[in-house]
Amino acid sequence: VFSDSSHDLDDEEALKWAALEKLPTYNRLKKGLLTKSNGEVSEIDITDIGTHERKKLLERLVRVTEEDNERFILKLRERIDRVGICMPTIEARFENLNVEAEANVGSRALPTFFNFIANTIETYLNYLHILSSKKKHVTILKDASGIVKPCRMTLLLGPPSSGKTTLLLALAGRLDPNLKP
Repeated sequence: VFSDSSHDLDDEEALKWAALEKLPTYNRLKKGLLTKSNGEVSEIDITDIGTHERKKLLERLVRVTEEDNERFILKLRERIDRVGICMPTIEARFENLNVEAEANVGSRALPTFFNFIANTIETYLNYLHILSSKKKHVTILKDASGIVKPCRMTLLLGPPSSGKTTLLLALAGRLDPNLKP
């Protein structure tokens, strides 16, 4: 089973992979080694293969994916590691993050029909500068700082209404327009 010819083929494939590793990153992404059904390994340029060959290659990959998704992902990971491509990572840093809002407090903050009508009328009268706003200035986040490192799981803990969701929305850049960062 373990003949010298298969060992020679493995050495030849390893040499081809080593040659691919020496190429610039852009060229490494375009090149690949294709193992044919008879076990022959050949170097191909992905951008130059025809539509028929591309279709056969995709069908082969999809068939493998349907059979065993984990094996496909591990092969993809091995391919990326073998060619020496580093995946980009992002580190999120925030310092002195403040988020403030104007909001109704107390019984006026409850979503009742009376409060809805009163808030609508108050907003209209504020717009006409007839009545001043009775909304209070509320600080949601005050001087929050931190670092979210790549390839790490970060746990965000806090009591209810402490600003956990607001912090995540601020980091994602999706804060409500009514909030003042």
